[in-house]
Amino acid sequence: MAKKKFVLRIEEDLYTAVEKWAADEFRSVNGQLEWLIFIMLRDADRLKKELEPPPPETES
Repeated sequence: MAKKKFVLRIEEDLYTAVEKWAADEFRSVNGQLEWLIFIMLRDADRLKKELEPPPPETES
């Protein structure tokens, strides 16, 4: 699936909290935000049923 790029402006304290959470789960901030958005959309029943969560990031 193609990835869409966009700019996100976010409060520094909020970014720091997401950055720490992402590090705790061995994800990038981008990967963590993508996962969070997926979970929220899924829980709100806003996604097609066949969509899977973003794959975990792997180090190359």
